[in-house]
Amino acid sequence: MALLPIVAALPWLLYPVATIWRVLGSPNLEDEPNEIPLDPPLVSVIVPARNESRNIGRCVRSILASAYPSLELVVVDDRSEDDTAAVALAAAAADPRCRVVSAPPLEAGWFGKQWACTRGVREARGGLLVFTDADTVHAPDLLTRCVGVMRARRLDFLTVAGQQELGSFWERVVQPHIFGMLVARFGGPASVNRSTRVVDKMANGQFMMIARPAFDSVGGFGALRAKVAEDLALAQMLFARGFRTELVLGPQQITTRMYASLGEIVRGWMKNMYAASLDVMPWGWAGRALVAPLLLLLPVATLAPAVALALALVTPASSGVLLWAAICIGAMLAWWGFVYHEVVHASVLWALTFPLGAAVALYIALRAVVRGRRVEWKGREYRAG
Repeated sequence: MALLPIVAALPWLLYPVATIWRVLGSPNLEDEPNEIPLDPPLVSVIVPARNESRNIGRCVRSILASAYPSLELVVVDDRSEDDTAAVALAAAAADPRCRVVSAPPLEAGWFGKQWACTRGVREARGGLLVFTDADTVHAPDLLTRCVGVMRARRLDFLTVAGQQELGSFWERVVQPHIFGMLVARFGGPASVNRSTRVVDKMANGQFMMIARPAFDSVGGFGALRAKVAEDLALAQMLFARGFRTELVLGPQQITTRMYASLGEIVRGWMKNMYAASLDVMPWGWAGRALVAPLLLLLPVATLAPAVALALALVTPASSGVLLWAAICIGAMLAWWGFVYHEVVHASVLWALTFPLGAAVALYIALRAVVRGRRVEWKGREYRAG
């Protein structure tokens, strides 16, 4: 009978192996040449910013410190209620390469980010457009390596997954679980790039470089005005139209601190977890019907062994159940210890918090499912299309 608990624990034992296999061989900017071309094309970096006074200063300074010689920076203040524009101007220190412009009042049917990016595109003069978030920090070699990859691989679209800064307790506890859900759906960059299915293409809106002719030919963000995950939608639309797209890792080239508190984490992921997932599921209506249970599956599976063991402390449990729970928890501790040490670069003791992280991820997923396509972010309410 001891064999049955081991067999039942196989999904928990095999999940880490499958995850590592799916991310092996992923391309990394660190492996690409860091050489400035003889005829560097103008790169227009567009930063949409709404209420980003906490982040925009270091973002602007890092972009202007780029080693790439031909760039312009357009910061679009999206009707901020704080001093985002003033902080951006101060950070630019009168550098002529940087302009801070204001977005016009938001039109109905548009998400704010797409609206602000569209304003930035109108100001941009470059043949290569870069859309990046205000909470990012760019290394000096980021643009040089990306331009090199675009040219060498004849790409129309390149997106970079960088390092996530996890400063607070809740960031370290919860964020790895959310990103784990993304990896469970898409795999690593190698898996994404190999796939020939449109719904398997993804992008990281924290950094997207696109050739302007490709961007214009698909209608820009106007075609995606009501998409809550405009980055995924853009990558999929480009790939569907026959353009060459690629996702690469760049943890040494770009870092992002998405959220700084538990409240920001919950609000930030809740706004797009369910609504965005509806757009990336295969199998039509059947796939969309599966979104809710699949979103809940990973955090529930992560929690189940710990819950079973906790219940065994207050109610009788069979030796088989206890053995199954012990095997699964051991596997989870080993897996999360690996994640924290190798990916988060933190103490392996953070692995002990995995049930708490899974519980918060489950809470976020449940709230996202309840909200459906209704989205609220930075004082605005939308309905995802």
